Amino acid sequence: MTALAARIVQKVSSTRAFARAAPHVVPALDRAVHRLTGGKVLLSAQMLPGVILTSTGARSGLARRTPLACMPEEGGSWLLIGSNFGRPGHPAWTHNLLAHPDAEINFKGQDIPVTAHLLRGRERETAWKAVLAFWPPYATYQERVEREIRLFRVVPR
Repeated sequence: MTALAARIVQKVSSTRAFARAAPHVVPALDRAVHRLTGGKVLLSAQMLPGVILTSTGARSGLARRTPLACMPEEGGSWLLIGSNFGRPGHPAWTHNLLAHPDAEINFKGQDIPVTAHLLRGRERETAWKAVLAFWPPYATYQERVEREIRLFRVVPR
């Protein structure tokens, strides 16, 4: 993506209209394209790296598949950002990881068993700065909500 295109996408993704529409459109499109391409393509990954997170439902105990933007880290871990597009509540997948931290991600077509760790304190502050440098619209999302956006580091098991 060109620098101009990235700035335009960042601007659009920071709007309240995007926050209202995206949760209904982006995950459904990502799931469909991911399924049709045998796990090789996520549409949203054209803007940001993405994974399909398979977690265990906190209450149901059922497998839940959620397409998510992620920030790959050196050393083979990923940061998952519970922004919920700047909407008030924490996304369901964050509750699932808190209850059942062992999960799986599909990254670039590869299934990887992972363990999730909720970041707190200094560790979260450091990761949050990196996340904002990576995708500045997360700052707008945080400004919109009273809750602290959850950050998880997932590492291969």
